[in-house]
Amino acid sequence: MGLSTHILDTALGLPAANVEITLCQLDGEAWQPIGLAPTGADGRCKTLLNNRPLAAATYKLRFHTGPYFHAQNLPTLYPYIEITFTVTDPTQHHHIPLLLTANGYTTYRGS
Repeated sequence: MGLSTHILDTALGLPAANVEITLCQLDGEAWQPIGLAPTGADGRCKTLLNNRPLAAATYKLRFHTGPYFHAQNLPTLYPYIEITFTVTDPTQHHHIPLLLTANGYTTYRGS
């Protein structure tokens, strides 16, 4: 069904716009980049698969958060954040949200 993500800056209580995200798929022991896209004004990104079907595999989302915080003149502990997850049933939609501050983050399986 697909893959989506969004970022909420919990310090501001607002979506994190214009954060670049790289999607990689594990191929043996090497990560292969398969998608790159920024978040929109609503903090969402739905285009990382680039019309390719979601497969049963292990994936990694790399959120390039350093430039986002630099644009706000905020130092950050996390110049990027990587979330690795495994898709066992590609018929289900996978939504991987990121709740973010300059010095912390959390994630969960969304709907």
